[in-house]
Amino acid sequence: MSPALFIATAFGVGRAPVAPGTFGTLAAWPLGWWLAGQDPVFALPAILILFALGVRACGVAGRELGAADHGSMVWDEFVAFLLVLAVLPRALDWQAAGFLLFRAFDIAKPWPIRAFEQRFKGGFGVMGDDLLAAGYTLFVLAALARLFA
Repeated sequence: MSPALFIATAFGVGRAPVAPGTFGTLAAWPLGWWLAGQDPVFALPAILILFALGVRACGVAGRELGAADHGSMVWDEFVAFLLVLAVLPRALDWQAAGFLLFRAFDIAKPWPIRAFEQRFKGGFGVMGDDLLAAGYTLFVLAALARLFA
């Protein structure tokens, strides 16, 4: 397995026979839990670096696999969920809600996620649509927190 494919599959997790995106998201949880306890001045640049790494790795891996957004490439879910976890409170209920909402938005791809995915190709397209799903997730959770505060 090439280094790009190793990264794009989140260290091989994306090779799961069923629900690779869900497994890629779950694989991010331990690192995300740790990041949630760190200073955002450290956490957010670290996530940005992992995003940039993913743009490159997913672009190369997509060419190797012959599919720009091959199902086994889950680094996009991994990194986007890290962002969700880094922003949410470090509490299991919040993070579980973040997981469920993120997966729902990533699978359903409401506007403009699907439009973004169709417009942008290569590594940036693979990585970017999941950032939008993370944004939707954080927006909904912030709205719910405000509603029930």
